[in-house]
Amino acid sequence: MFVKNSRYFGLPTTTARDGADRDVAAVKLRALPVTMGDTYVVKNHDRLDVMAEERYGDATRYWVVADANTELEVGALTATAQRPIRVPPR
Repeated sequence: MFVKNSRYFGLPTTTARDGADRDVAAVKLRALPVTMGDTYVVKNHDRLDVMAEERYGDATRYWVVADANTELEVGALTATAQRPIRVPPR
């Protein structure tokens, strides 16, 4: 269902109903581990995929940074300049 480098790969799924009353597959919530990392202060126009490419050599690993923070919406992590976020080591 998900590619191997997805944070959802291998997680249990469930069936849910969408707004059109159709069955859709959904990933069950997963517990996020406590993650150590460096504090990074967001600058204007920062993007998680660019940060992941620079740090991990793979832009699709943006979710590693997202998981290290408690924000529910990934885009909100870089929406505000001067916000400190956690960036895990390689």
